[in-house]
Amino acid sequence: MGELGICEVGGDGVVGNFLGLGIGLSQIGEMIPSDLQAMNFPGLASFEEDDHGMIRLAITSPKANAQIYLHGAHIVHFQPIGVAPVLFLSEESGFVSGQAIRGGIPICFPWFGGREGYPESPAHGFARTMDWEVESLSVDGDQAILVILKLESNEATRAEWPHEFVVRCHVFVGMWLVMLLEVENTGESEMTFEEALHTYFAVEDVREVLVRGLENAGYRDKTDGLASKMQGADPLRFTGETDRIFENTAAKCEIEDGVTGRRITVNKSGSLTTVVWNPWIEKAQKMKDFGDEEWRRMVCVETANAGVNAVTIGPGQKHSIRVVISPGPSPSP
Repeated sequence: MGELGICEVGGDGVVGNFLGLGIGLSQIGEMIPSDLQAMNFPGLASFEEDDHGMIRLAITSPKANAQIYLHGAHIVHFQPIGVAPVLFLSEESGFVSGQAIRGGIPICFPWFGGREGYPESPAHGFARTMDWEVESLSVDGDQAILVILKLESNEATRAEWPHEFVVRCHVFVGMWLVMLLEVENTGESEMTFEEALHTYFAVEDVREVLVRGLENAGYRDKTDGLASKMQGADPLRFTGETDRIFENTAAKCEIEDGVTGRRITVNKSGSLTTVVWNPWIEKAQKMKDFGDEEWRRMVCVETANAGVNAVTIGPGQKHSIRVVISPGPSPSP
């Protein structure tokens, strides 16, 4: 079976065979539950407890190393064998229940940024700060890893957002990182939501980075009161705080590191919004979970549906976004 074939939702492959296991999580600080231990593939993928008492999946396969936390279904590390880490993780990030991890790939759902009309609601929704269940863990014939994590509506989510849903996060770890976020409306009424895979990429010096693929695209500039602007014909460069919401674009992006020469491709489907962010100097100094100088070593290029690209689905309907991340040539999503 090919590396990407394993990730097809609703197909006849590994995903279909492993859905429905419904493995639950232990409380933070307890030992790894026996149900999770039984899913381990020793030497390839195992659940473990970190120094903070949080549960994560540690992947050490012949293809790549990775770490995925059950808190927020949060990928914090991805490193194909023989190359430098692809994702940035702040050294100042807290690993605390109920708080977001700074770096890696936070999942934003069911809104992006602040919730309009609800200033008391948490930024970027609740998905990134809640514990997810493990639905399945599998290994294909090439020793690539697939894990499926699930978040269902409950009393806590209904207090913030009055809808019934199931969100599944499919993560495939091989030479490429593939992430698919599927939202299912399990309620009796229509629901509208925003979503983002808020990916932090590791770079040597953001001032020497180019982002290609957004040329001549329109965006809203959050550093300028959400003013509507155009990118122009040149690749995006970073010369100051950058927070741009590119709308109505399905384009593949390429992050070119001018110091190392590495090119990371971000190839997406089901997404019409791309967000590009770097806090720069002043904002970095104000962030408690972010080092003062760490702005130099990261850039966010986010696969999203936000603002005018928010998604509406009816009862029983599903929607998914998918991204393929590669530090070299990658296949189509």
